Amino acid sequence: MAGYTDRAFRHLCKEYGADVMVSEMVSADGLVRNTKKTLPYILFDGLERPFGIQIFGSEPYIMAKAAELCLAWNPDFIDLNMGCPAKKVVRKGAGAALMKNPVLAAEIVREVKAVLDKGCFLSAKFRSGWDLKSINYLDFGLRLQDAGADFLCLHPRTQSQMFSGTANWTHIAELKKQLSIPLIGNGDIQTPEDALRMYEETKCDSVMIGRGALGKPWIFQQIHQLEKNNDYTPASRQLILETMLRHIDLATHFKPESVAVKELRSQLCFYTKGIIGGAELRQAINHAVSAEQIKELIKNCEGLKF
Repeated sequence: MAGYTDRAFRHLCKEYGADVMVSEMVSADGLVRNTKKTLPYILFDGLERPFGIQIFGSEPYIMAKAAELCLAWNPDFIDLNMGCPAKKVVRKGAGAALMKNPVLAAEIVREVKAVLDKGCFLSAKFRSGWDLKSINYLDFGLRLQDAGADFLCLHPRTQSQMFSGTANWTHIAELKKQLSIPLIGNGDIQTPEDALRMYEETKCDSVMIGRGALGKPWIFQQIHQLEKNNDYTPASRQLILETMLRHIDLATHFKPESVAVKELRSQLCFYTKGIIGGAELRQAINHAVSAEQIKELIKNCEGLKF
């Protein structure tokens, strides 16, 4: 979710009822070698709590050093990314590449746990395995638990699957039976019904939503409504319009307008899927040069008028 779950988007999700926030994926090596340049990716404020800083890397000492640096901002937990399937990450032995080396992954957990303050928890997210011939999530999860992780998150696809196919939720259910620490389920939660179905089918302790919140941060509010009332309010044109405008305001609040406008081109496109004039709006936003221009384009989109 690097490049998407920045402070603006996190604030938006929090406003819509998300319970726990996690930073963008941050390089532990980058934090240690160039803290000033990497710092913006881990900054957060009180409104985002409970908040976890997510780091990735392949060297236990560097991961521990990065986690120690993060403590200066008093996060509620440190999250170790052992599931990112991106080639530029796994080439360095990090992310999902650690699925091929569970001994090293456990050592990273031990080293990071040793430097954390009391009250700062440690989590790790990982996948079902490297590929379909090496499914090892059970052994991997138990090793991380024994090494000191306070809770875990499983995305039940392999690295080779990337985000294709269907997430195998039975892996979440099986791991949940084996663990004595909380387990978060992740993968293919696109609707409020999906979230409740994951709870029911896997008995996981919580659910993590990533791609499923892009363009619909109100999904968290809808899940809470469905849990409480067995029903929820669908997204209206007015809600989509107001949320897009709010996203722009938050983006330009946290970043220089020139930077925010460029990043909004990829972020706002998710809101436009399925609406009348969506393709034309996306094309126009890609050529916009100011936040105010983007706002006017959105307000004049036929599919968003109410």
